[in-house]
Amino acid sequence: MTESPLDAAIQRLAALSPLEYEKARKSEAKALDVRIAKLDAAVTGARSGNDNAELPFPEVTPWPGPVNPPTLLTDIASTIQRFIICNEEVAHAVALWVAMTWFIDEIEVAPLAIITAPEKRCGKTLLLNLLGRLCARAITASSISPSALFRAIDAWSPTLLIDEADAFMKDNEEIRGLLNSGHTRDSAYVIRTVGEGFTPTKFNTWGAKALAGIGHVADTLMDRAVVLELRRKLAHENVERIRYAEPSLFAELRSKLARFADDYSEKVRQARPPLPNSLNDRAQDNWEPLLAIAMTASDEWLRIGTTAALKLSGSESASHTIGVELLSDIQEIFEERQADRISTAELIRALCGDDEKPWATYNKGVPIKPRQLASRLKGYGIQSKTIRLGADTPKGYDKEQFAEAFTRYIPLLPENIRHTPQPASIKDFTVADKKSQSETSPERATAEVADDPPRCGLEAAKETRNPAPLKDCGGVADSAPPSEEHDFDDSIKLKTASPCKTKGEIEL
Repeated sequence: MTESPLDAAIQRLAALSPLEYEKARKSEAKALDVRIAKLDAAVTGARSGNDNAELPFPEVTPWPGPVNPPTLLTDIASTIQRFIICNEEVAHAVALWVAMTWFIDEIEVAPLAIITAPEKRCGKTLLLNLLGRLCARAITASSISPSALFRAIDAWSPTLLIDEADAFMKDNEEIRGLLNSGHTRDSAYVIRTVGEGFTPTKFNTWGAKALAGIGHVADTLMDRAVVLELRRKLAHENVERIRYAEPSLFAELRSKLARFADDYSEKVRQARPPLPNSLNDRAQDNWEPLLAIAMTASDEWLRIGTTAALKLSGSESASHTIGVELLSDIQEIFEERQADRISTAELIRALCGDDEKPWATYNKGVPIKPRQLASRLKGYGIQSKTIRLGADTPKGYDKEQFAEAFTRYIPLLPENIRHTPQPASIKDFTVADKKSQSETSPERATAEVADDPPRCGLEAAKETRNPAPLKDCGGVADSAPPSEEHDFDDSIKLKTASPCKTKGEIEL
């Protein structure tokens, strides 16, 4: 019997390496006029010798008509808050991350979604369950081995949802490495030997992944994640139970998300959203695909997404390593003493003087030792030496030895943020004129981020030295004086009474 052109195409695709197929699957599905999910199933079946192989998630038929992206994202965020106790920034971030899983073929960075809480019964598993009902090609696992993880990703390109991450990932460096490798498309692969001949084989690890667990996971994972913190609900707070949701709710949202991805994939691919200067480089990478989707949806959702980014990832202190914490505490000691040198013994006494910091119990319940301090600082190119303190010449450190490390590793925050830690303001943004925006993107105006916030000489200096009390403004710090008028309308303009020529007016 003659092989049909479709069967021949399936066999040809099945012979490709996993990475080659990943690059070709979308164009091939379009050329063959089949859905990508169906093509994946057929290729997987051909590779395994089972033509009837089924994918471990349901196929989704795109919504028959065009969808309204901002309305869809708003509906998803509202659905999250309908079943989960969380603030609106978390709900908005979840909506954008869910949408990102449907655009996974268009983006270059896939941030982890880490769902965390300080205690049990805060809704972590429930939120993971919701993600499973909304994300593209979702697979949920309470535990998974390293080999099963990379083979599942390579075979099915799923959105992988892992529960109880704090338990099964403990001391499992291989799992951490696999999850880290899937953060960017360029590095999303591992090499393992296969078969009796131990043939080196590449396995794809690219894809969206969500982890749920108590507390914080490894720093390397947190650094590659959008962190969604939940809290236990209060007695007066009420949410609905998922099992009582109308049967068509999640199927309809998935269908609309599939249509959203079909219609807007090229726009998301080309989107270059403005990234807040107050986010560190890794946080900007993590939020770029989410803000690209937000910008594609509408200017209002770009503002909403930016506010969520500033609220959830605007403070670098949450991601400090123990080394950066040590540098910060040493800098504080030098500043408080107004000294240009300090002995090792006196530095350790000062570090251990604050019972809330880790140094008094650093060494298995006893204070950090000089050798441990030296080992930590050596990584930053800082070594103790003989110094002169009056008539004594003990081992110690000069302040100038720390200058480069302080500059490179300790966040440089404005004075008002250093003393009153808050997420940075949306005032970080300035917007190019509409003419230049339209030249950049004929489809829509594109906001651009200024290298530095506007500065207005002495007036700006006065505001920095004497920050006004912060009001509750949805998690975004605003250092404007109370006398200023804030008018957030649909054009997102911020009017100030500053006498400077540069007015604090933005439009996203």
